[in-house]
Amino acid sequence: MSKPKFTLDFEKPLHELELQLQSLRKLSEEQKLDVRGEIQAIEEKMEATKTRIHKNLTSWQKVQLARHPHRPYSLDYIHTIFEGFQELHGDRLYRDDQAIIGGPAFLDGQPVMVLGQQKGRNTKENLRRNFGCPNPEGYRKALRLMRLAEKFHLPVISLVDTPGAYPGIGAEERHVAEAIAVNLREMSVLGTPIIAVVIGEGGSGGALGVAVADVVLVLENAYYSVISPEGCAAILWKDRAHAPRAAEALQMTADKLLKAGIVDGIVPEPLGGAHLDQAAAAKNLKAALLANLTILMGIPPKTLLDQRYQKYRKLGVFQEIQPVPAKAAVGA
Repeated sequence: MSKPKFTLDFEKPLHELELQLQSLRKLSEEQKLDVRGEIQAIEEKMEATKTRIHKNLTSWQKVQLARHPHRPYSLDYIHTIFEGFQELHGDRLYRDDQAIIGGPAFLDGQPVMVLGQQKGRNTKENLRRNFGCPNPEGYRKALRLMRLAEKFHLPVISLVDTPGAYPGIGAEERHVAEAIAVNLREMSVLGTPIIAVVIGEGGSGGALGVAVADVVLVLENAYYSVISPEGCAAILWKDRAHAPRAAEALQMTADKLLKAGIVDGIVPEPLGGAHLDQAAAAKNLKAALLANLTILMGIPPKTLLDQRYQKYRKLGVFQEIQPVPAKAAVGA
């Protein structure tokens, strides 16, 4: 069964052309008319419209694409890109958090440990996956698997896609902030290569808890930010309606993240978004993973850790101000 059509506001001109094309093809079949010229004209107009729309997306429009309900999720990529994936469950402390999945697999014959934050496609699955918002046990499960990877010298590949860690009372009672903080510390010294890829939403510490890596990639229409646009707007302007303005101010899209040095590379998506051609999106992601993994596997462990340390020391911009001498201060 085909997925129901979901159209974003800025895609409506393209959707209207699709409806015209469907109507014309139906008329051709029913009336036995030769309308190949008209069909070709509409198809050409559709391609031009698609290019015009998606080459000039705003930050907020890219956020909407990152949240598209038909966008490929972690398991979609895992089943397409990797072979022999064997999911492992539980954090050995509390329970199994299904918002984070992971286990060993093969990437073109190379054994790896793959992790992913997983959303649901419908209400029932979203409740099971907690809408992709991990609890503390999810981060502890991820750390257990990463330590297992280190033990057996497996590189770690982490697929990031979450609006943020779960902020509920139970998560706070079980110390979600501490679980994320421990992951940040342990991933910074994990003795095996790590590649993190933001495939959709990269929200706050919920994303960062599985994204401290030697190489951080981001899909073309994904975002990575300290806070959601809605959350930022509610804080700064007391109104979530300012989310588009916040999205622009946060510099959260792939091109701006690369320019700021937050990510190391952008994985291109098919024109219109990964949801329109999941096979092509997976092919691009696999190529990026293999290229970076080949480089990382050739780096000695100590050098790898040193480079990882320096990578995060260089993030951000700051300015040192020389203290004013005491005599000068008095004279002033």
